[in-house]
Amino acid sequence: MALLVTGGAGFIGSNFIRDWLALGDEPVVNLDKLTYAGNPANLGQYVGDRRYTLVQGDIGDAALVAQLLATVQPRAVLNFAAESHVDRSILGADDFIQTNIVGTFRLLEAVRAYWKGLQGEAHAAFRFLHVSTDEVYGTLSPTDPPFAETNRYEPNSPYAATKAASDHLVRAWHHTHGLPVITTNCSNNYGPYHFPEKLIPLVIHNALAGKPLPIYGDGQQVRDWLYVGDHCSAIRTVLAGGRLGETYNIGGWNEKPNLEVVRTLCAHLDALAPRADGASYATQITFVKDRPGHDRRYAIDARKLERELGWRPAETFDTGIEKTVRWYLANPQWVQDVTSGAYREWVGAQYGAATP
Repeated sequence: MALLVTGGAGFIGSNFIRDWLALGDEPVVNLDKLTYAGNPANLGQYVGDRRYTLVQGDIGDAALVAQLLATVQPRAVLNFAAESHVDRSILGADDFIQTNIVGTFRLLEAVRAYWKGLQGEAHAAFRFLHVSTDEVYGTLSPTDPPFAETNRYEPNSPYAATKAASDHLVRAWHHTHGLPVITTNCSNNYGPYHFPEKLIPLVIHNALAGKPLPIYGDGQQVRDWLYVGDHCSAIRTVLAGGRLGETYNIGGWNEKPNLEVVRTLCAHLDALAPRADGASYATQITFVKDRPGHDRRYAIDARKLERELGWRPAETFDTGIEKTVRWYLANPQWVQDVTSGAYREWVGAQYGAATP
């Protein structure tokens, strides 16, 4: 028995694989295109481990995926593979359309052919778990209830639109072809091995480097923050017991405005790695022009997952954010390795020459 994980060298996928291998011996084969955010070093500790195999490749490569399925014979496919950064999707949506829509379609077709060839218990027990986002639901007003699985899709960014399309494809392959699928829609993740283009790792990296801490608009955009370890435990729970064809929202029950998140990070850094001049890292906060179409609020209602499968997050925002800050402080080499010249050029183009 084995799992095939796509996009497993990225942030959430690599955390899932690491947690999975820490809990048991079932092998994992990781298919990853190894784009800028796919980092083999995230799972470097498992090089040479018989339970882990990395295959560089694209979910859109139908022949490769078919060959891999025939060789590995997985009991489940978990699809983490996606282009995921809203800002990048605004600057250029082509990669998002190719990976999130076309890639998901080709993956589904390859998996369907493989599943149809299975017999008996292997056919009945097979699962395709598709990892998606709360951004497919659009935005909320301050008084709206959190997103439930029954909310209609209203994606507002090119990224969200491509993820919404992938969710619809997964649903259609279940209802039309009977493919045994489950979809999860998660809120904003944070934690170790997060590429420093997203808010929390970017703030930590910039703070320690003495750079501005860029905040879009007024910083009052609200997100529901989910520690990545909790997300991984939820995915394991859904894989083990989720109902076929269903969607499960995964959230942290931690709604926070972006400005509050940044100030909290600054407070932890002040305590754990104080600036040489004694000033707070909060003095580096800089407000920059808001991005186009910026959603104001996301919030996840995860009661279905708790009601049906008994899952709740283990981390509060305070415990999760402290673990995250401590990890980045303890792993400066990882940060240095991923912050290449190309990354710095992109950050400069995105945020400009803002000064605190």
